[in-house]
Amino acid sequence: MTEITRDVVIIGAGAAGLTAANELKKAGLSVAVLEARDRVGGRLWTDVIDGAMLEIGGQWVSPDQDALIETLDELGLETYERYREGDSVYIGEDGTLTRFTGEIFPVKPETEKVIVELIEKLDAMVALVDPDRPWESPDAEALDAISFEEWLRQQTDDTEARENIALFIAGAMLTKPAHAFSTLQALLMAASAGSFSHLVDADFILDKRVVGGLQQVPLLLAERLGDDVHLNAPVRTLHWGDDGVTAEADGITVHARQAVLALAPVLYNRISFVPALPRRQHQMHQHLSMGFVIKVHAVYERPFWREQGLSGTAFSPFELTHEAYDNSNHGDERGTLVGFVSDKNADGVFDLSPQERKERILESLSHYYGPEAKDPVVYYESDWGSEEWTRGAYAASFDLGGLHRYGPDLRAAVGPIQFACSDLAGAGYQHVDGAIRMGRLAAERIVAADRTLLEVAQA
Repeated sequence: MTEITRDVVIIGAGAAGLTAANELKKAGLSVAVLEARDRVGGRLWTDVIDGAMLEIGGQWVSPDQDALIETLDELGLETYERYREGDSVYIGEDGTLTRFTGEIFPVKPETEKVIVELIEKLDAMVALVDPDRPWESPDAEALDAISFEEWLRQQTDDTEARENIALFIAGAMLTKPAHAFSTLQALLMAASAGSFSHLVDADFILDKRVVGGLQQVPLLLAERLGDDVHLNAPVRTLHWGDDGVTAEADGITVHARQAVLALAPVLYNRISFVPALPRRQHQMHQHLSMGFVIKVHAVYERPFWREQGLSGTAFSPFELTHEAYDNSNHGDERGTLVGFVSDKNADGVFDLSPQERKERILESLSHYYGPEAKDPVVYYESDWGSEEWTRGAYAASFDLGGLHRYGPDLRAAVGPIQFACSDLAGAGYQHVDGAIRMGRLAAERIVAADRTLLEVAQA
């Protein structure tokens, strides 16, 4: 058993933890990063599967993600635009496929009118929401007490309009059924991206990718830390108090003055805290849960959909695969499609055998792109729900009433323990950008506390 002493111990080697560690080292503090997995990156994972490079985890960069863009620039990483030339496709409730351009799906005129009105109404509501303090928004308590599904039902009787609006929050972002989260939680999701219109605009929210994969961010950050990063070291016990912390992990014990918990809140209960965390935290963490989505990768010898004048962008709240995109890698002659099967649909396909699930998903893709979609040369499913150290995707969100009730305590330190991950972010919520922001915030708080102690000692 290795036993070391550092100024700060960081639990979790994702983007948040590694950002915090690097910022702390820049400030002159010593760190140790403990990671349960055999790799760094957390929910960022770029791997080669059957000869194809796949982004198993997060991958996109949007123009509002300042913290991520700054980090990419600082690390010298290049980006490229997602392929988007040509028509998108939409499948309606009756199974009819329509090609279209623009942001609004090709629905009947009366439904389009309702969709536009709902987007405008949501944009106006989102404009009043500070993503870092959504619980302070007008009518926050009431909005947190009503599900997004019920709110939509109160706005319109048009089922197709409701399904399409819900798709952008429920299926595409929170990856939970719209009855399972509040309207305030939906507004936070939109506010974190700047507006509801941004979530509707795939060309904005899914703008660019990183040449070589987004996992390079944590890989390069970890490289700078060298031996301060310890893999295969899940923390089992964290002792904490006024005199500091002791993290007991597999193979290593770290004594430190402060700690950063840089992992998803659904994993906090994997650690035994001595003494136990305060009641408020215990309750709060029980009201946060992960969504569930399968990210499907299908690689073909060529991007055949482009020959049909298609961009690869496809949507339908009525399809098993509710959205899909051209995900071909930079400089690769092969074509890659990425599709998403979310929440209840994801539950359903895991009742099937792997072969049946693959056939069902590829059948859904073929409804968008034609029969060639059924025959990829590489097929892979990113199933984060089965990952021991993740347990869902993309991130955690509150149940009804939880955001208003517990939001003010979400990022509050407990003694010498700071919390940092994308699940806790306001701006950049659920994204790598938010993880970086939270890592910076945790480091700033620790450095500020150190300066205060030094000033007191010198007084």
